[in-house]
Amino acid sequence: MGASLNKVLLIGNLTRDPELRYVPSGTAVATFTVAINRTYKSQAGEKKEETSFVRIVTWGRRAEVCGEYLSKGSPVFVEGRLRTRTWQASDGQNRNATEVIASSVQFLSGAKAKQKAPVGADTPTADIDSIDLAEVRHEELESQSNTKNDDNSEVPF
Repeated sequence: MGASLNKVLLIGNLTRDPELRYVPSGTAVATFTVAINRTYKSQAGEKKEETSFVRIVTWGRRAEVCGEYLSKGSPVFVEGRLRTRTWQASDGQNRNATEVIASSVQFLSGAKAKQKAPVGADTPTADIDSIDLAEVRHEELESQSNTKNDDNSEVPF
């Protein structure tokens, strides 16, 4: 069998806020749709635009971060792989859906944490231009290991 490649790179804007939920095992999963615009010239030389809508699925900490910082209209760069799911609907018809399983989601401009408090409350927001989730995870692990080693009360000097 020959080699194959399943890699997707997309830049677009969210069509609505991400939907964040948790599977029974406790793992977070976020789904959202990205609109991707393509401009081209028709055979008559007219400028045309078409929009594609792509469903994105991401898991774990990446899903939680997307749920917290992304909202409708947010520009994102998504890297991942295609997956087609097939199931039988209640009417007996076979259905399928193609979606991107994101391995990386980068926020392309000034994403802000969604406000959890009432409007007018003095709640700070987190400004980020781009987020590298591997770096976030590394920082989490580093801070966990640092807190374990910060207890110097048993050091004899």
